[in-house]
Amino acid sequence: MELRHLRYFAAVAEAGNLSRAAVKLNIAQPPLSTQIRLFEEELGVALFIRHPKGVRLTTAGQALLPEARYLLERASRLADVAREASHSDKASSIAVGFVPSASSIVLPSLVRLLKKRHPRLNIELHELISSEQTDALIAGRIDAGIVRLTSRHPRLCQAKSIRDPLCLAFPTSSEPRASGLVDLKRFSEHDFVAFAQHKGVAYSDHANHTCIQAGFSPRVRYEASTVHGVLDLVSAKLGIALVPASSSLLGVKGVAFRALKQKMAAEFLTLLRRKVDVNPVLSVVEVSVEATFTSVSQRISHLVST
Repeated sequence: MELRHLRYFAAVAEAGNLSRAAVKLNIAQPPLSTQIRLFEEELGVALFIRHPKGVRLTTAGQALLPEARYLLERASRLADVAREASHSDKASSIAVGFVPSASSIVLPSLVRLLKKRHPRLNIELHELISSEQTDALIAGRIDAGIVRLTSRHPRLCQAKSIRDPLCLAFPTSSEPRASGLVDLKRFSEHDFVAFAQHKGVAYSDHANHTCIQAGFSPRVRYEASTVHGVLDLVSAKLGIALVPASSSLLGVKGVAFRALKQKMAAEFLTLLRRKVDVNPVLSVVEVSVEATFTSVSQRISHLVST
């Protein structure tokens, strides 16, 4: 299999017509038809259904198209990566996604470390929920992502991670008297502040499931689109909230945090990346994220370890 076969296949699929694809590729139609037929024979499946007005993809063709686009996009970056690596005076670049709940906790330290280790690095930051980052990584739109999910996609791997379980946030004026773990059941009649579902379905589902495991459905009275917003509403004594333990590092006045007695599914903050990637800056990102994660983990150890 050659890259030109993928390029020809993608062009025909997008044009829906061999003649239009041939014009776009600046080749004659007969050789293009021959190459498509040879590609199908090599794969052992039909990729197109021919009809009088053009062609349309078979089921196999539909499955192959996103993979072909991904490989072509990655191949197009090879020359740029090689040039960046060979010219030290040219700035490299990296595109990093992050979940909103990790922005204030992870990003400032991470960016400082990256700039210190790679002063000319051009850093692109993209605020995306975890599922959006997975899609962006697969499509090649970002190089790494800081997420709150476990991905089993064959092209992705979890490079670094730390435990960041849910804990209870409540106004300091109503802090439980007893120290240590708190039983979530005790708060079944309280009003809850929740993270807006459209900004993080997995986060909302996990918080709801935690309450249900404790024997009740949370009475959500207020929602906010960011962790800062959730904690501000808690500080205003409008309710209590389940938030990641790392939120305790935000320093919101009037809010206290306690670990939960309930056993919960493991919750992690993770650096997700592609298993195979030619961007040489990724090694610097991994080292910097590991240092940042270690600092965060040490600072929330009193909530994570209890």
